[in-house]
Amino acid sequence: MFIQKRAREIALVLAAILFCPSIYANDEFNQWLQQEKSSFQEYKDKRDKEFTAFLKKQWKGVELLKGFKRDMAPKPVLIPVARPAEKPQPVVDAKPGATGKPGPGPKLKPESPLMIKKPFPPVSPEAQLELTPEPAVPPKGIKITVDYFGNPLIFYYDQKLKASSFDEISKESVSAFWSTLSLADYDALIEQINTKAKALKLSDWSYSLLVNSISKEIYPSVKSNQSLFAWFIMIKAGYKVRIAYDSQNVYLLIPSHQQLYSVPYFTLEKTRYYAVSFDGKENRLGRVYTYDGNYPGAEKVLDMRLVDELITKRKLEQRDLSFEFEGDKYTIKIIYDSQRVNYMNTYPQLDLEWYFKARVDVATATSLQNQLQEYIRGMDEQRAVNYLLRFVQTSLKYKTDERQFGKENYLFLEETLSYPYSDCEDRSILFAWLVRTLLGLDVIGLDFPGHVATAVRFNSRVEGDAVTYKGARYVISDPTYLNATAGMAMPAYKKTRPGIIVVR
Repeated sequence: MFIQKRAREIALVLAAILFCPSIYANDEFNQWLQQEKSSFQEYKDKRDKEFTAFLKKQWKGVELLKGFKRDMAPKPVLIPVARPAEKPQPVVDAKPGATGKPGPGPKLKPESPLMIKKPFPPVSPEAQLELTPEPAVPPKGIKITVDYFGNPLIFYYDQKLKASSFDEISKESVSAFWSTLSLADYDALIEQINTKAKALKLSDWSYSLLVNSISKEIYPSVKSNQSLFAWFIMIKAGYKVRIAYDSQNVYLLIPSHQQLYSVPYFTLEKTRYYAVSFDGKENRLGRVYTYDGNYPGAEKVLDMRLVDELITKRKLEQRDLSFEFEGDKYTIKIIYDSQRVNYMNTYPQLDLEWYFKARVDVATATSLQNQLQEYIRGMDEQRAVNYLLRFVQTSLKYKTDERQFGKENYLFLEETLSYPYSDCEDRSILFAWLVRTLLGLDVIGLDFPGHVATAVRFNSRVEGDAVTYKGARYVISDPTYLNATAGMAMPAYKKTRPGIIVVR
């Protein structure tokens, strides 16, 4: 982007002056530098004046669609209990990628004890983020403190960034808001945001949450102004966001590389813009007004995958999960960061594959892996998978999302371990992660109408219900079907061909 490029060029020249003052200590160079700064500011001013004028004219009414709905088939309310005497059923093919016939699969090996890795490194609960210390001479502007998932973040903003409230939401008032903020020193605030975003290892979604938190501090009681401020800052930070308004409010619209569910949206120039909220609740919108055009240089589309580490001020909680396997009782002590769970609760709902692929916090990962690793030591693959199945099936209480949340609500792994109940897709996500990280086996998700399960690709022959996918045989291993072992599909789905969720 032109502005960012010019800013970097000027910054590099200033750095050179600091380190080699004798080279540049002449009036001619200083005059050139001032001209460069002046032309850079003129370009910014010209661009904002044009956009301000554009906002007074280019608006149109659009009908926001209600949002995509996922599998509407009802989930089982009561989970059946498997009987050991059940006989294995024939192989069924999976879709997509079904071959019609079982493929050759991997070369079978005789069963042998698992090769257990070295213990995972422990996590210190005291390990915290060391944010950049406050400068000796505070920056100019009004000081605010934002509580960002336990981290007290200090920012200074130009008083001109706090525009006056307006009586009526209209294209004229929106244009006036943009004009007011464009005359303020917003670069200093964006630089502070970017510095802390880098330290906190924020993704696009967590970045937008931080901007929203700042907007609430600057405009604590005016929701429309909060949305307008977030829109302005996100655009200036390079994001391709928009706003829409109705008679009641202003809404931030974000483009996403991933499809979002239960979020109102409209499509413009082949890009979907979603009217997200930042509190995990659903916006319910109908006809709104929005503009048709892009701010120069604002081109970033949000990547909504949960791949960021998001360094919170850890608030570690512990939960004991107990179960029985082959007559012995086990208790696994779970550790999770409740601040990170709070963050996950803000997430719009995504396609199921992104929950299977989401990053797991190191505190949760190590608390699970180190304990379970010791118990499966010496087991062969099949017995170890059955152990992990029994852990997930019986240590967690089952309840459908509709009964627990009043709506369909996929959970990230850490949410599953912190909430009192979970359902089939939540357990499948947890089980698939355990099999992949502890046993190193390939796993796929099985998407049945109203039910989600998993299937494991063993290195040795395991009898029972299975699917073929890309020429390989995957044995159905259902972490919801109580007491079921590898090779036992839930009776209601034995003759149903599932869709495939690629976990890798």
